Amino acid sequence: MKFYDCSTAPSPRQVRMFIAEKGLTDQIETIEVNLREAEQLGDAFREINPYCTVPVLETDDGTRLTSTAGCCRYLEEAYPEPPLMGRTPSERAVVADMEWRMELDGFLAVGEALRNSAPGLKDRALTGPVNYAQIPELAERGRQRVEHFFTTLDTILEGRDYVAGENFSIADITAFCAVSFANRVKFELPDTADNARRWFAAISERPSAAV
Repeated sequence: MKFYDCSTAPSPRQVRMFIAEKGLTDQIETIEVNLREAEQLGDAFREINPYCTVPVLETDDGTRLTSTAGCCRYLEEAYPEPPLMGRTPSERAVVADMEWRMELDGFLAVGEALRNSAPGLKDRALTGPVNYAQIPELAERGRQRVEHFFTTLDTILEGRDYVAGENFSIADITAFCAVSFANRVKFELPDTADNARRWFAAISERPSAAV
């Protein structure tokens, strides 16, 4: 397998953590894509992924998966241990529910705030092959959404160690990457978010958090 990555980008990190939790880091060839130099928009990479984004996971049979959801789903099905998307039908549904919530309310909210305000992303407010202008009002909305996400995450983690219940899952990976992404753009968990801070410190100790 081949994994098209960018070590500084938040979305590939979700899959890197998933790969590390599965114990597959040494089994998958990693190819770095230079987003700073817009390599993802060049003709060579467009042949690999016409959506012009990372991550991309190329399986042994040549299938190319171009979303974090697709990459992680394939790895879960191909390498079911340890399970990161739930064990029982009920648990799998809860994990999917919470992972979607962490992506929408957390990860995408940070992206909305950053991509609509960072000078280096002028006219690149959305990833992909099409240029979109920044909208300052969306940057402010994104900041408000991030604040609400932190509050919601703290409430979810009251009395439990993981986002989707009793076991570590992809929902924790997505939430952890969202909070880490937020930290990079100077959004930090508030001092009052004791549950979320406890959880974040615990996840930070996992070997996969270092990838």
